Amino acid sequence: MTERNDTMGRTGFVDEHGLWTDNDRTEAERIVRLIEENQLEVIRLSYPDQHGILRGKTIMAGEAEQAMRNGCAITTTLLAKDTSHTTVFPVFSPGGGFGIPEMENAGDFIAVPVPSTFRILPWAPGTGWILCDGYLANGDPVPFSARQILKKTLAALEERGFDYIAGIEVECHIYRLEDPMLRPEDAGQPAEPPKVSLIARGYNYLTELRMDEQDPVFETVRRDLLALGLPLRTLETEFGPSQFEFTLAPAAGLEAADNMILFRNAVKQICRRNGYHATFMCRPGLPNAFASGWHLHQSLEHRSDGSNAFAPDTADDLLSPTGMAFAAGILKNAPGATVFTTPTVNGYKRYKPNSLAPDRMVWGRDNKGAMLRVVSAGPGDGATRLENRVGEPAANPYLYLAAQVASGLDGVTNDLSPPPATDDPYASDADQLPTNLMDAVTALDNSAMFRGSFGDQFVDYLLHIKRAEIARFMSTVTDWEHREYFELF
Repeated sequence: MTERNDTMGRTGFVDEHGLWTDNDRTEAERIVRLIEENQLEVIRLSYPDQHGILRGKTIMAGEAEQAMRNGCAITTTLLAKDTSHTTVFPVFSPGGGFGIPEMENAGDFIAVPVPSTFRILPWAPGTGWILCDGYLANGDPVPFSARQILKKTLAALEERGFDYIAGIEVECHIYRLEDPMLRPEDAGQPAEPPKVSLIARGYNYLTELRMDEQDPVFETVRRDLLALGLPLRTLETEFGPSQFEFTLAPAAGLEAADNMILFRNAVKQICRRNGYHATFMCRPGLPNAFASGWHLHQSLEHRSDGSNAFAPDTADDLLSPTGMAFAAGILKNAPGATVFTTPTVNGYKRYKPNSLAPDRMVWGRDNKGAMLRVVSAGPGDGATRLENRVGEPAANPYLYLAAQVASGLDGVTNDLSPPPATDDPYASDADQLPTNLMDAVTALDNSAMFRGSFGDQFVDYLLHIKRAEIARFMSTVTDWEHREYFELF
């Protein structure tokens, strides 16, 4: 790439700190050619924040080469925000509220593009897009970067001789947008939600008639997702009104998380441009809304030969010894992991008996009521996998996957054994999953495994944000309280 001075004072930041591989440099040169060949006008630099929300800046296409070489400055206050965009750390105190000198006084961190993630956005004319990793000004990774946490966790798994493979099956709601609520008085923190109507009425699981009614939405979304190069496999009419399900082909861990964060962002933007509102909120507060889940299919491959490390040895086995230990680790660490799989107050309203959602830490063969479902056709089956059904669609993809890898690796490292598999998941006497975010936060706080794997600094950082969200929730007077007490007392 051509050298030229950077007016922002970070000439050669990527090379100085050795942040790219030779493949990255080759990809960066290809991106410059694609920008010119497609006459792109702007490039979006997107950083996945602590909530799995993409934030960033848009630069002119002529600045892309420089931005790739030097990164883009983004204020560290972005890392201090909860889901209402409220800053919950004292960013102007020593250490910026994080205890890190490089983050004092609302200073900047550097968003460095990941060349392999570049896309041309089919719904936004003349626009390119690229995902970024976060680094401090001294070249160290941002310690609160969810993507960096996943990379670190996957590296620990690779040292044990395994690659992590993830397949994504996620539900969401897509509504017709009736009123975007753009009046100044609606612009709170958070803002008033938009007014919507259904695309198709009633409960319609896999109903062909409803599929035809909803096909204009499917067609619009499908066309642009495929144009992005996302590995879309299926589209389904789900159970609830205006509820949909999408599945993505299995991919290696970091690629799977990158795919999911782009998929979720793309669906919302595509829908909004076409007069719809897509939400990955678990259980919308609308009449007759049905809760949505994110089922994560996962397996390990031997790095030596690419074979499935979960495939059972005999017809009597559910999984291989490695698979059994991995499952045991996920079950053991599930209470603390729910902060990562189910990070919102709303998500816990999905955990109900006999609802195709789990409510306790059990596993079973092809059992869709269990938290962990074993999918296997028997000995040597290369598609053998564990499906974790606990997650909500709003989960940060990097932290969801990292929590699974860390939990499973704990099981493999310590040769853990799972409890007996169940055929009756809701009648089991197994321990229940946390029933609310407050209990999940306590479980994570007390988890020596997650503190050891992710580090005290990151765990305490995330807990601080989640406690701030909980405090806002607890201080808000709900419709339920008003109905319950206003007249009675």
